[in-house]
Order: sequence, then C-alpha cells, then structure tokens
Amino acid sequence: MQTPHYVKGHGLLTNKTVLITAAAGSGIGFAAAKKAAEEGCKHLIISDIHPQRIEEAVARIKQETPLQSVFGFSCDVTQQDQVDELIDYAIRTTGGVDVLINNAGLGGSTKLVEMTDQQWHKVIDVSLTGTMRMMRAILPHMSERQTGVIINNASVLGWRAQQEQSHYAAAKAGVMALTRCVAMEAAESNVRINAVSPSIAMHDFLKKSAPETLLKHLSEKEAFGRAAEVWEIANVMMFLASDYSSYMTGEVVSVSSQRA
Repeated sequence: MQTPHYVKGHGLLTNKTVLITAAAGSGIGFAAAKKAAEEGCKHLIISDIHPQRIEEAVARIKQETPLQSVFGFSCDVTQQDQVDELIDYAIRTTGGVDVLINNAGLGGSTKLVEMTDQQWHKVIDVSLTGTMRMMRAILPHMSERQTGVIINNASVLGWRAQQEQSHYAAAKAGVMALTRCVAMEAAESNVRINAVSPSIAMHDFLKKSAPETLLKHLSEKEAFGRAAEVWEIANVMMFLASDYSSYMTGEVVSVSSQRA
C-alpha cells in the first residue's frame, strides 16, 4: 500500500497550549509538535536533551506552520530538577499547559543474558520513570485548573514479544500500566490520560539505532507492507489530545497494522 497523503489540520487543538518531550529531530515527537501547530494550538513548548536540535525544531515549526508562539527548553527526563524546571517554564511562559505529550523514550537491542544493569536501568529510567516524573510534576497544575490531557507514547512491544527487546518491552508495558492507574487518580480532577502504542514508525534515529535488515523485516510484517510515517502516529495523538476523545481515559490505543 502506498503512503497516504499528509492530513491537513482541522483546528482540533484551537486555543490549547501543548508541551511535548523529545520533540527535536525527525521522530514522532517533532511530528506531533508540527501537527499540534497545524491543529491550531495557541502555544507550543518543545523539549529535548539536544539544545541545538531544539533551536532547529523551533525554527522549522515557525517556518512551516502559521504558529509563531513556539518555545524550546532543554530537559533530561531522568533528572527531576530539570523536569520541574521545564514544567515551571511552560506554565510561566504560557500561563498554563492544556496538553502534555510524553514522547521521551530510549531503546536498544540486547539479549537479556548479555545485558548489563546499566543498560537495563537507562532504558527504564528514560522510557518509564521519565514518563512518571513528567506526569507527577504536571498533574498538580492540571488538577488545580480542573482540566488537562496527557498522552504517553508506549509501544506494541508492551503487548508483544520480540527478541533482544526485554528492557524496552518492560518499560513500555510499564507505561501502559502507569497510564491506566494514574488515569483513575486524575479523573476526579477532570484530567484525561491515554497512551498510543505504535508498532513501527520510520525515522532517521530509528534507522541509525537498528539494523536495516531488521527494520525491513518488521516493516514487511505489517498488514500494509510498510512502516508507519511518524505523522500517522502523531495524528492519533492529536485525536487523543482533542475534545473528540473527551470520554476516553486510561486507554492504550494501538497504532499498528501488524498481522496477528
């Protein structure tokens, strides 16, 4: 199947302020940032651990979309003080955050018997604990305002098995469970929390971090015979961030075309 045409914005996030982690570069995070701008958000804050990439991403969004209220902030989600500084900056700069997209994650390919504690902890700390830190920091703000939406980036590997992915799969399964449990706590404050679960979305970083033969094999397993475009994952994030999903919370939406 050919890649579908890029979907234009429909004003789904009009007057919303959106904060996205790991949003520099060419991956899902940047695609979500660009889509949020195209969907009419009022303010956009993008964070990443690469300051130069943040500057480039901010410039691209301003150039390629009508939105000019775009801010960048360097943040390592494994450091609580940096997470707190990011949340404080976003609130101080824009007056309040309506949507948080937790996109920061880290993978790798290692057999368990060859995996070091450091490799295990690094993936868990970024992908799972980093997501927890971001939610823990922003929920008091959203609860006080009695409104807000959080979208977490999980993976089909939270459900399915793949060799050499035990640390990443465990982290993403944890993101799913975290999403479900915290959604029940946040519901009393009218805050919704959901997750997307992509199978494979092709981007430059993934191409550098995984063997070409593996990526080709995984893509061919998809029902459409191709990997997703990053913006196809971002489209589902925009739906979850919008009022169209107002009755959804604690859900994990699979963004996948894999065969059973």
